[in-house]
Amino acid sequence: MIYLQLFWEFFKTGLFSVGGGMATLPFLTHIGESTGWYTQPQLMNMLAVSESTPGPIGINMATYVGFTVAGVPGAVIATVGEVTPCIIVILIIAAILQQFRHNKYVEFAFYGLRPASTGLIGAACAGVIVKTLVNTAAVSAAGVDWTGLFNWRGLILAGVLLVFTNWVKPTKRWHPIVFIGVSAVIGIVFRFGGA
Repeated sequence: MIYLQLFWEFFKTGLFSVGGGMATLPFLTHIGESTGWYTQPQLMNMLAVSESTPGPIGINMATYVGFTVAGVPGAVIATVGEVTPCIIVILIIAAILQQFRHNKYVEFAFYGLRPASTGLIGAACAGVIVKTLVNTAAVSAAGVDWTGLFNWRGLILAGVLLVFTNWVKPTKRWHPIVFIGVSAVIGIVFRFGGA
């Protein structure tokens, strides 16, 4: 039963997350909340791993979640569930593309999908920023605890990375994997995950 549920959840994610891997994040948040397979901090860790490994984020996330929930078979089933809608849609589009290539309604539909995918990606980015850099527990009915509101170590690391990737000439041309690796080491050494 868990395999069928994994397939179905990731099939829906693959079907409706137009705009790429980051557009899957709202769906993954919903999956975590509705199934209890993972918490939001675990989702952020999965996102960090998926961002730093080769391949599309959405597929990496499906594989990661499937593996954590049901081992290797779960990873395969979740990944197949994620890519199946894409394969179906591509086959349908390829079969009828020549016929509808210059159809104004098709052009309008694709034009209408742009703001939707932009909104999904923007919501995902805002969610990642809030969940990793802001401590929402510091906001309570009694007011705001400004000393604990922000993850200062995370903000400092983000600022340092911004400076080194944009304004320091010797490091500006370094490959992104160098910064990912350095950030991972800093996260482990300074226990950014709270472990």
